[in-house]
Amino acid sequence: MTATRDVITEKEGMAGRLRLNRPNALHSLNRQMVRDMASALLEWRDDPDVRIILIDHTEGRGFCAGGDVVDIALNVDGHEAAARAFFFDEYRLNHLEYTYPKPGVAFMDGITMGGGVGIACPCRFRVATEHTVLAMPETTIGIFPDVGGGRYLSRLRGRLAQYLALTGDRLNGAECLGLRLATHYLPSDRLEEAKERIIAQPFRTEAILDELGAEDVPDAPILGRLKQIDRLFASDRLEEILDALDAAAAEGDGWAAREAEIIRGKSPMACKVSLKMLVESPYQLHFVDEMRMEYGIMVRLIRHPDFKEGVRARLIDKDNKPNWHPTNPAVIGDADVDKFFEPLPPEEQWRPFDF
Repeated sequence: MTATRDVITEKEGMAGRLRLNRPNALHSLNRQMVRDMASALLEWRDDPDVRIILIDHTEGRGFCAGGDVVDIALNVDGHEAAARAFFFDEYRLNHLEYTYPKPGVAFMDGITMGGGVGIACPCRFRVATEHTVLAMPETTIGIFPDVGGGRYLSRLRGRLAQYLALTGDRLNGAECLGLRLATHYLPSDRLEEAKERIIAQPFRTEAILDELGAEDVPDAPILGRLKQIDRLFASDRLEEILDALDAAAAEGDGWAAREAEIIRGKSPMACKVSLKMLVESPYQLHFVDEMRMEYGIMVRLIRHPDFKEGVRARLIDKDNKPNWHPTNPAVIGDADVDKFFEPLPPEEQWRPFDF
């Protein structure tokens, strides 16, 4: 067993286990955690004794609340190399998981946001519970749904991707199952039995999860809003989405009014970049192409003033009054957004692990 302060990697039975261990930070990822997890996966890649990978957390109410963005934001000023290094390594871990030759099981028992989605979604089996709260809230702090978010979101039905990226809406476990972001829904009191059985018989993983799955999965409220989401989020232009929501609100749609207010609290630049990313992502042939594109976008967005301002307003001072630059989305032209998607110089581009 390898134990650090923040992550535990160990072999148990026929499984390799990655256990997030930062309960006081809702198991948010720092660079060392990312590197430790990747090192373990590389070590187990050709180990015949490891048949499956389990990813969970040790204790607390969060599976993984994402990357430690406060630390990243504080590193940008004068230390951009440190912030870049985090995303470079995090995306390497995401790509390693996505292309890993052995199946993975992510137990999303609790808050699963941002980087937590990034380590869960590449797994073949993704287990939600009554405690699951999944979201990609990056536009709230001036960035975009990364860590493969473009690939995962853009493959959802209808206009869910645009809705989730702009609003950062939180999905419960039943909704994750209904949208196929989770493959199984288990009551949390059955998780330990599931893990023990999978560790002993990894070749029966799907059957075990099926056997222990909840007999009665709760309702998934978002499924009742799919047509409304498709209609109001039909455009790839932020202003047109806001116009559609405002028009519905004027006719008495309280939900549309709330969503318009939520979106207007996000970074306009980050929202526009996110919408374009969702257009571009389906055309990235392989996951490596997605990661390369997302890294280029992220390198540029962390330099933009909205990132530090969003982190300040939401996570440091917590006044929830970000001063976005600009505040009016109408003044952001297509050319302004396109700059975030220009390829980085060859020597600065993201690269996966060389196997």
